[in-house]
Amino acid sequence: MAGLASGLLGVGGGILIVPLLAAFAGLSEHEAHATSLAAIVPIAIVGAGRFAVDGSVDLGLAGLLAAGALVGAPLGARLMAGASEGLLKVMFGILVVAVGLQMVLS
Repeated sequence: MAGLASGLLGVGGGILIVPLLAAFAGLSEHEAHATSLAAIVPIAIVGAGRFAVDGSVDLGLAGLLAAGALVGAPLGARLMAGASEGLLKVMFGILVVAVGLQMVLS
């Protein structure tokens, strides 16, 4: 389901994977986020590869985004590890709502 949503809508599969892992696999919020991050790697490679074949990927911009992510991801992981379960749920919920609103309003 996450792969389908990522390829079709260009959304991060974590928006689907994290809540489903927490609700149905019995993972803690921290475990769900970490597991989602690990699963996103192959999903992103396959999806991006398919679009790259069509020439739809701006490799320069993708490289800049990747460089920023390589700098920010360790900091984000450290902050997540120190956040309480409740705070993590609230922050994730706010992110999902904010992204949804931005998409509807743009």
